[in-house]
Amino acid sequence: MLDNIQSPADLRELTVEDLPTLCTQLRDFLLSSVSSGGGHFASNLGTVELAVALHYVFNTPKDKLVWDVGHQAYPHKILTGRKHELATIRQQGGLSPFPKRAESEYDTFGVGHSSTSISAALGMALAARHRADDYQAIAVIGDGAMTAGMAYEALNHAGDLDANLLVVLNDNEMSISPNVGALQKYLTRLLSGRMYSSMREGGKKVLSNSKSLSRFAKLTEEHMKGMVMPGTLFEEMGFNYFGPIDGHDVEEMVSVLNNLAQIKGPRMLHVITQKGKGYEPAEDDPCTYHGVAPFNLSIGLVSGGKKKPTAPTYTQVFSDWLCDMAAQDERLMGITPAMREGSGLVAFSAAYPERYFDVGIAEQHAVTLAAGMACEGLKPVVAIYSTFLQRAYDQLIHDVAIQNLPVVFALDRAGLVGADGPTHSGNYDLSYLRCLPNMVIMTPAHEDECRQMLYTAFQLDCPTAVRYPRGKGTGVMPQKTMQAIALGRGEILRTGHGGVAILLFGSLLAEAEEAAAALDATLVNMRFVKPLDTALLNQLAAEYGLLVTLEDNTVQGGAGSAVNEYLLGQGLAVAVLNLGIPDRYVEHGERAQQLVDCGLDAPTLITRIRLAQADQPRIFAVSAVN
Repeated sequence: MLDNIQSPADLRELTVEDLPTLCTQLRDFLLSSVSSGGGHFASNLGTVELAVALHYVFNTPKDKLVWDVGHQAYPHKILTGRKHELATIRQQGGLSPFPKRAESEYDTFGVGHSSTSISAALGMALAARHRADDYQAIAVIGDGAMTAGMAYEALNHAGDLDANLLVVLNDNEMSISPNVGALQKYLTRLLSGRMYSSMREGGKKVLSNSKSLSRFAKLTEEHMKGMVMPGTLFEEMGFNYFGPIDGHDVEEMVSVLNNLAQIKGPRMLHVITQKGKGYEPAEDDPCTYHGVAPFNLSIGLVSGGKKKPTAPTYTQVFSDWLCDMAAQDERLMGITPAMREGSGLVAFSAAYPERYFDVGIAEQHAVTLAAGMACEGLKPVVAIYSTFLQRAYDQLIHDVAIQNLPVVFALDRAGLVGADGPTHSGNYDLSYLRCLPNMVIMTPAHEDECRQMLYTAFQLDCPTAVRYPRGKGTGVMPQKTMQAIALGRGEILRTGHGGVAILLFGSLLAEAEEAAAALDATLVNMRFVKPLDTALLNQLAAEYGLLVTLEDNTVQGGAGSAVNEYLLGQGLAVAVLNLGIPDRYVEHGERAQQLVDCGLDAPTLITRIRLAQADQPRIFAVSAVN
């Protein structure tokens, strides 16, 4: 049956009674495909029936379906003609890991970050109103994404506008939700049916001439419903709330969605799903099975037994430092916006639960919470992905930097991140941070330096950021002892005689070392983007004909730009070549492939530097952007 589904139009040719069989086949295909090729796993197993029901009832792509975040949208991709490409997902040149407008007309909005779906779908609903069009706008958002303030801002606005919008709340973890049973199904079916809607609208007309009676009737309705379902909050925001219903009962969902499609105005359908549905290990541990590499379904994810000790990832370096630092200083507080596992706070949360704060998907709140703590003498550490700090930029400026508060920002996933693609690449933090007064910015070249820089940042009485990449570095094992690095001081790692000095900012150490050896260049670990080691820059400008800046950040406004600004300001006549991430969005793929694509692999670096040497008499600064 699944093999015959090339588009939702084919899906809508089936009978409702066929849909459970189709869902079984779709889930089996997901199990086979994702376990073989890797990708987002548990979340997609949980949305099989939901995707089928939505595409069955609504006339997509005319009706606009917006998936929040998008790591649960694999069933949607399969049903919209991309089944045979699913094995390429997250690979270079393959399917995007998230919905992407350029990939399919069924991907109505590009996503990757959380909590954007309601705002986007509301915009589409208002566009339909403006053009007097009759399409539906549907947002699918998870209970985790509903922790973000942006989602509630959109709900509040939609209710105020009485917009024709359906929000599907996909709830797979909320403990406040009641059990889904026969009575609840009956109530939801009743409340979404035509009889109830007709009575509701008729009652509004009868009571419209009496504000007091109308208000009394509305309050009575809301609180009667609130006695049996957790919808009063959404009703107060102007939404008609329905549910919760079983998100794995596809026939029930089709029945309710058909009813809701006939109702106008802001509506919310609350569905209960289970992450990892249909695969017991993922049901029991959906966090571990959120994103997976290829594995054997019959065995599940395994640790592989004892292995020889290897250098830790940068995230593990941060995790170990955080626990060690907390043991030394009781003022340390750890804050994360719903990224405990990804940012390395699992061990800290277990060892220091009273000093650990997961604020949910609320990056703005996380930063201002840290600012408030710092005002009272605590030493907050905000563990956050580089790309997610972008969402709290005003708080970073207004609440932290202007007040010069000692908040440490541990920026994980800085630079190119690989398979998650442009929505998750931390390519811009050096550019958006270094323009802020009071900020100190550090770029460790290896794992031990990361640990020492985190320690250094914690000692400073100002806002600091330590940015480090995803995964492992060059394998420099972190030392147990911690020692502060002199503020704004770089180090010469290699002295060459080829007339070139490579100024490294951050994690491209292996590539820089290979290029320096091939070119007999001097290699400098600059360490600090702000403050720059200006004394060292003066020395290098006097001794070398070509300075090459190298960073895992966009060239525009990055560390190389900081070097250019200083040299120009001092009137130092030296050729400069800026190498970094080009002025375009780098598509998903393996990080090594992305480095090649950006010209940041060692062989390409060598070629580009040699070309710059040939042009050296004619250049001051080359912004090497391709």
